[in-house]
Amino acid sequence: MEQYDYIVVGAGSAGCVLANRLSADSTNRVLLLEAGGSDKSIFVQMPTALAYPMASDRFNWGYHSEPEPYLDGRRISCPRGKGLGGTSSINGMVYVRGNRYDFEEWKELGASGWGYNDCLPYFKKAETWVRGEDCFRGGAGPLGVCAGNDMRLNPLYRAFIDAGVEAGYPETEDYNGEHQEGFGPMHMTVRDGVRESTSRAYLDPIKDRANLTVVTNALANRIKFDGKRAVGIDFEVRGELRSETVKKEVIISAGAISSPVLLQRSGVGSENELASAGIALLHGLPGVGENLQDHLEIYFQYHCKKPVSLNPKLATLQKALIGARWLLTKKGLGATNHFESCAFIRSRAGLKSPDIQYHFLPAAMRYDGTPSISGHGFQVHVGPNKPKSRGRVKIQTADPNAAPSILFNYYQNEEDREAWRQCIRLTRDIIKQSAMDDFRGDEIQPGINIDNDAEIDQWVKENVESAYHPAGTCKMGLLEDETSVVDKDCRVHGLENLRVVDASIFPTLPNGNINAPVIMTAEKAADLILGQRTLDPANIKIAPPKNWETEQREGYPQRNN
Repeated sequence: MEQYDYIVVGAGSAGCVLANRLSADSTNRVLLLEAGGSDKSIFVQMPTALAYPMASDRFNWGYHSEPEPYLDGRRISCPRGKGLGGTSSINGMVYVRGNRYDFEEWKELGASGWGYNDCLPYFKKAETWVRGEDCFRGGAGPLGVCAGNDMRLNPLYRAFIDAGVEAGYPETEDYNGEHQEGFGPMHMTVRDGVRESTSRAYLDPIKDRANLTVVTNALANRIKFDGKRAVGIDFEVRGELRSETVKKEVIISAGAISSPVLLQRSGVGSENELASAGIALLHGLPGVGENLQDHLEIYFQYHCKKPVSLNPKLATLQKALIGARWLLTKKGLGATNHFESCAFIRSRAGLKSPDIQYHFLPAAMRYDGTPSISGHGFQVHVGPNKPKSRGRVKIQTADPNAAPSILFNYYQNEEDREAWRQCIRLTRDIIKQSAMDDFRGDEIQPGINIDNDAEIDQWVKENVESAYHPAGTCKMGLLEDETSVVDKDCRVHGLENLRVVDASIFPTLPNGNINAPVIMTAEKAADLILGQRTLDPANIKIAPPKNWETEQREGYPQRNN
């Protein structure tokens, strides 16, 4: 039997980072377990083909929520990556770090050492920014991040930014830099026209290290304990039961759904919930699986008056031509996720940071890549990013092959419902600006008949979808906070040699897509695990927008739209 210094469970956005950093010291023997298989597929590598791995059970666990009580009983899709790279191999490749105040919020909730100035050096360490290093961006990290493709390829991208400026919002050149708030170009985890998953960025360059063992198709059954000390993992590989022991630590990086489930299956969690699944309690931690959060979004769609949208490119022959060009050159429409412009705004006065995010798309289409109308159209994906509603994840059986019970409780909190009403009205205010006059046709959805609070509430309940950013189920916080699961060093409260490192430890969701914060978290956690001195904090002044208490946007007091 092998004995490893570290066992990392899950080769996703966090696990690949940890495997790289922990094995950099040749004296550390590292085992990386991944329940899925290889990520080597043209549909994973080609950015524009993102709908294909998302729809494939080879790459996606395909979870669904329980009937959501505040969405009229709808079951919401919850895709999770399966295979090397995890969800970074099937996501939309949008690179958003979040707002400075998001990490200040983490610190205030008990995650000391995780404020913005503490995290910024690790964002930089992870990144090679296409425009080079500065005080906010990294220039020599494993992860390639581009500034998108040329927005001049489609006039709708620029028109959306101009409309935002006309509506009174700022323009930002780098929402991951000094100013997140505003309208500007979208950044992507795409390098040289290819998806930059953590598998490609962190694992491929070092997979031949003699001290690193990667085992795919390895489904973790349970963590092995000697008393309250983690000593290894029992897992299954293609029907064969195996067991490995560890000298130093077991690190769980299976994501916001599977990390709490593995803890529960190992006897760590709420005694009542474990008993209902036939699991004996090893260590009581009622916060395991609680505090589940996610971002929601809707597609705001319009007909386009000029024939400039991408809708004709959705035909089978056009897709084939786009794919052929990408195969030959790694350029063109195959090299982008098509979200080339975006925005972050505040929903109301009194907020120090943005809470609404826009992804702009110059086509009216469904997530599976098929057109939703005939002719030309465009859409914005939009939703509030600081939800108050909370859900949970729990096992229903000890069977590691059984899907867990997931309940988000979307739309439960009245503040969330009010944020959505503002979201709909503010979006219409932006699209009605003169910069969109040459392009804006009739509103397809929600439709101009959806106007008052009750109509908006009902339409959102019927049409909202997950933005696929679950987090928070192994919350980082103080021991006296009974909802927390890990401490500031990612160690599970009350247990030895066991940490959790992934989106499950986020106390709250950041304002934006979560892949970048997960990678940052793993970079910082690697130093903590190795006992190394953490990087010196940055010295960036954190200040809210001017007149934030009375103005919802630059130059405008709070106003109802």
